[in-house]
Amino acid sequence: MKQPYTRKGVVQISEIANGLIDPVLAKRAGINTLLLGSWDEIAGEEFADCTRPEKIAWPRRASEMAGEGGYQPGVLTVACEGARALFLTHAQGELIQRINGFFGFPAINQMRIVQKPVAPPPKRNRKPKPLTGERARHLEEMVDGIESDALKAALTRLGTAVLSSRKK
Repeated sequence: MKQPYTRKGVVQISEIANGLIDPVLAKRAGINTLLLGSWDEIAGEEFADCTRPEKIAWPRRASEMAGEGGYQPGVLTVACEGARALFLTHAQGELIQRINGFFGFPAINQMRIVQKPVAPPPKRNRKPKPLTGERARHLEEMVDGIESDALKAALTRLGTAVLSSRKK
């Protein structure tokens, strides 16, 4: 019987990263990278940009100590920006259903909403200092034959950033 094809030696970086990150997330927050990566689809257009799942708190069970099986759904903590938390409160039942649909079983029975900033602060866009001397002449020669003004301006900005970052 022929063995199924398996990749030898080729592994995607995302598989390695998820393999390293998932155990830490599971231990610390009770969530995995698959939930984080799919959050925009789960939350929908209305809440994707202003919410982020933070952790799932699974309840401790007395039956766990006794060695009995049994499962209880957890509480998902969601970070939400400002006044949108009120709208999220009203839509939390639908969101819980979407999350449970994502997991394929009733993993969540309650949501805890925490108001805090979700988006990272915007990066400052520093403009490089204008080139002078030999570097400026060299860059001008490189973009001289380009006819499109927009392309020429873009390449000049790129060249200025690249050439100004080099040490003399």
